[in-house]
Amino acid sequence: MNYNTVGTERQQDFTFWSTDFMESNSSTVVVTGFGPFRQYLVNSSWEAVKELSKRGLGNNVDLRIMQLPVAYQKAKEQVFKIWTTLQPLLTVHVGLASAAKGLIILEQCGKNKGYQEMDACGFLPEGACCMLDGPEKIESTINMKTLWKSISVEGIGIIFSRDAGRYICDYTYYASLYYGNGRAAFIHVPPLSPSVTAAFLGRALQSIILEMLKQCGEETE
Repeated sequence: MNYNTVGTERQQDFTFWSTDFMESNSSTVVVTGFGPFRQYLVNSSWEAVKELSKRGLGNNVDLRIMQLPVAYQKAKEQVFKIWTTLQPLLTVHVGLASAAKGLIILEQCGKNKGYQEMDACGFLPEGACCMLDGPEKIESTINMKTLWKSISVEGIGIIFSRDAGRYICDYTYYASLYYGNGRAAFIHVPPLSPSVTAAFLGRALQSIILEMLKQCGEETE
């Protein structure tokens, strides 16, 4: 299975999709979702991110979206590319939490060690860790507890967490926090269902990320 393919859309190497034409003073925000894995041939995280791209984040934000593979090394390479080529104000990673029925989870930090579950390619990272020289955990500059208190989305619960799960989501988050000096965030979304559609999740992501940008001190309208 090609984990860079969703339906008829194929991602080549480090391709980005831009939803706004950049102005000279625009700020770049990158939002990623993940491709298919296991029984989830349609990953709600990527479907939600595509819906977000239709809505945008305001005229002064250059929103870029990107699909990441469910593979440790490939995901880390693409995260490195995001930070070195685009140098965004903020990178927001969105992942599928299969057990989070009817919940959106705001993740505060990424962990460096404990990755003992094989990825979609059957690979385990060296030493079961993300960065051999990295600290045990890295906190996001976004205060998720403050965000949780200030945001509500009708029709779904929102919680915050300090454990992103020690799989590709956590690994990717840690790598992004490491390369981006903490200027990354992670949002777990539930699987798609009749009541939790991609369009619904896209609207929820828009509301949440706009609140994150307020913490960054950016005017987005």
